[in-house]
Amino acid sequence: MNQRPSIIVTGASSGIGAHCARALVRDGWRVFATVRREQDRVPLEAEGIETFLMDYTDAASIHALADAVLARTGGRLDALYNNGAYGQPGAVEDLPTDVLRLQFETNVFGWHELTRRVIPVMRAAGRGRIVNCSSILGLVPYKWRGAYNASKYALEGLTVTMMMELRGSGIHVSLIEPGPIRSDFMANALKAAEANIDLENTVHRVEYQRQLKRLRGELAGARGKLGPEAVYDVLRHALTSPAPKPHYIVTKPARRGVLLKRLLPSGLFYRILGSLG
Repeated sequence: MNQRPSIIVTGASSGIGAHCARALVRDGWRVFATVRREQDRVPLEAEGIETFLMDYTDAASIHALADAVLARTGGRLDALYNNGAYGQPGAVEDLPTDVLRLQFETNVFGWHELTRRVIPVMRAAGRGRIVNCSSILGLVPYKWRGAYNASKYALEGLTVTMMMELRGSGIHVSLIEPGPIRSDFMANALKAAEANIDLENTVHRVEYQRQLKRLRGELAGARGKLGPEAVYDVLRHALTSPAPKPHYIVTKPARRGVLLKRLLPSGLFYRILGSLG
């Protein structure tokens, strides 16, 4: 009997990760999903998803995850979907360096740690898929999102380089770059802003008040946002196509942003971006 293909999906407690983990099980995959809280394991386990506690900022938990998964699969892994991340809002001048460092620990360095752990397994098998969920903000920056923009720009550069270096190994690497998707991302961003930015003692105080009001408004309704199934549609292609794409840009706003970046002079493009939000 053929074994089900196996995949690690990180950040699966809610949103894109949870939806993709469930959809992959329905499509015949053996899914190993990571969450950061014990209570988030219960609903996933009830649907046949094998769960693990893992935190991208904790290298020991990353290696424990990889060891446990490989023990269950007999030392093989078909795919890795790096998805877990968060966004830290705040003007660049207001970002404490430790807060910026934590953004990179979660959104870049932890992904690198886990990816390096599974590449030798895929090399030995002569095949594998690595898909990193980046963001349109890794291609087109947005004001007040400097930490998140920077982490995703770094992820883009690291992933594209890895893509070129793994050519011929049988390991395919892809980036997914979503625009606005319904998830808990904005709720978590709001918490991060309130926890880590001095919102009152700054020249940007009035702007922060406006931004927080907008964030709360987005949480009250998700008009104009696609559901996480839009991400799964391209993830499935990246995992199963004989010729997966390097980049999958998801949502019309994301595609418009990339097109304008290509067509407009950079000065005009950045002035337009600066007028948004």
